[in-house]
Amino acid sequence: MLLSLVSMFAKADNIAVTITDGVESDVMRVRMENSIARILNEVNNAQIAGRSLDFMAMGVNTRVQQSMAMLWENCPFICTDDEIVEHCITTGTGYQVRNIPLMMKPTGEREFGEDEYQEAVISFDKQGNVESFYLSISMNLYMNVVKSNLELTDLRRRQMILDYVEQFRTAYNQKDIDFLNMVFSDDALIITGKVIMQKHPEGYMSQKIQYNKQSKQQYLTNLRRVFNTAQYIRVGFDDIEVMRHPTNPDFYGVTLHQGYTSNTYHDDGYLFLLWDFRNENAPEIHVRTWQPDKIGGKSLPRDEVFSLSDFDIK
Repeated sequence: MLLSLVSMFAKADNIAVTITDGVESDVMRVRMENSIARILNEVNNAQIAGRSLDFMAMGVNTRVQQSMAMLWENCPFICTDDEIVEHCITTGTGYQVRNIPLMMKPTGEREFGEDEYQEAVISFDKQGNVESFYLSISMNLYMNVVKSNLELTDLRRRQMILDYVEQFRTAYNQKDIDFLNMVFSDDALIITGKVIMQKHPEGYMSQKIQYNKQSKQQYLTNLRRVFNTAQYIRVGFDDIEVMRHPTNPDFYGVTLHQGYTSNTYHDDGYLFLLWDFRNENAPEIHVRTWQPDKIGGKSLPRDEVFSLSDFDIK
């Protein structure tokens, strides 16, 4: 069944890639097109054969190999189109090609159920070398954030934030505890909310959100346990808002609507991240909060969702 499904979407070594614009050099454009095609054709070949990825066939560096290997181990995938036609986005460090269609195909007893479709983004340095392969947020979310501020410096920061948000999301999907350990500051504040029942003096019951604070090490210890026991983890974002601090332009608040699914658990809620970009080469998260998006069957009021204004920056 899996083999026939793969054959429906793409044949081995048959994916063609065209970059329509965004790269001035024809030599660079062709190099990037060929790199994407090699990666996607090898992904499909490995899926058809039921084997690990052959990174020699892809021609990618060690960092990309490690990232894709972890993602592949958590859940193999295929490219669902035999022709990719996309434009290229220029970033502060190079180029990106987005909207690459993937179908996540778990192995063995694992099943996702709905929403197996995902999209990937491949980033290149200024010489056209592949720098990263991540699961991406949707293009409309990406453009909404990028276009929300036209100041050049802030535009560059917003592109960086989106890149790190996609790395952050992919880290959960590939169970990359090392990346999360790196990106959270040592004194990071972790706040997690859960819905509980409370009994009122009048005798009736209602729901409320109970919040739990954790240190970075407590959170990562618990997360490592989840990574070790879950067969797969899928994290996705379907809404995003980026706000720059009004008095400290190196700090940004990012609010995301997140869906989290594993083989044993699912939830939907709001994720808030307070990013510190004073060191652009190694930005850090100082605050991570999560809240359920519904309580008592009703949507959580927007003014109760954590935001930048809820935290003091000293």
